[in-house]
Amino acid sequence: MSDQVLLCYCTCPDAASAQSLAETLVREALAACVNRVPGIQSTYRWQGKIVTEGEELLLIKTTAERFEAMKARVLTLHPYELPELIAIPVERGHAAYLDWVRDSVDG
Repeated sequence: MSDQVLLCYCTCPDAASAQSLAETLVREALAACVNRVPGIQSTYRWQGKIVTEGEELLLIKTTAERFEAMKARVLTLHPYELPELIAIPVERGHAAYLDWVRDSVDG
């Protein structure tokens, strides 16, 4: 369903890159809203090593129809070689809020 609302997760290395990415996605109507969650610690395997680093988590609200355009923009602007971008369909929620998300990214 193209008007399916998605909640997308994306981590950024610092506040500046997270803020820039969030503002761009909202300004370009690729996301209705982006929440920034500072101060997370991520542990992952990268190039054969276990790494733990501080990051900011972006919670991006968009639609299935706008996902590919949003993904392309994230991949262009993100400072990581391999940025995390995971989309989860929103199965239920406050109908008026979900309508607002759809209206906000309706291209």
